[in-house]
Amino acid sequence: MTLQAGVHGKGTFSLFDTLKSVKDVPDFSKAGALAIFIGVVRGETTKAERVEKLEVEAYEEQANKIINRICKDLKKEKGIIDVQIHHFLGSFEVGEDLVYVLVAGAHRHDVFPVLEKAVNRYKKEVPIFKKEYIIDKTGMTESYWVSEHETK
Repeated sequence: MTLQAGVHGKGTFSLFDTLKSVKDVPDFSKAGALAIFIGVVRGETTKAERVEKLEVEAYEEQANKIINRICKDLKKEKGIIDVQIHHFLGSFEVGEDLVYVLVAGAHRHDVFPVLEKAVNRYKKEVPIFKKEYIIDKTGMTESYWVSEHETK
């Protein structure tokens, strides 16, 4: 099973499927390390508000293009065999998986810096939009797009 890096509907595959996909890469036999970042829905905002759920949308065509460019760029790094970024779209409860970022490389010292670069780049470059639903101090639910709320 080969998974195409990019954005995907929630529940379309598991972390196990993603690991299998990386191990199916033709050059995986050269790998000595595999690093994984799993982004999950946090139950609290940066302002200590309780999160009820999160909705994730994307400009899919552009998101897939950019994610694939990031993966291609980072695969050129010394000792790197594969880079995959899989971000899910849909409605998510606290604790659910949102994104898998995997880096396979020859040695552990090769994969960790590239994993961090991959996470930082997708967060900065990919047009993914998150709407947070929070419970305010009165018990009422409010919602906002994360970027709007962060600028307040």
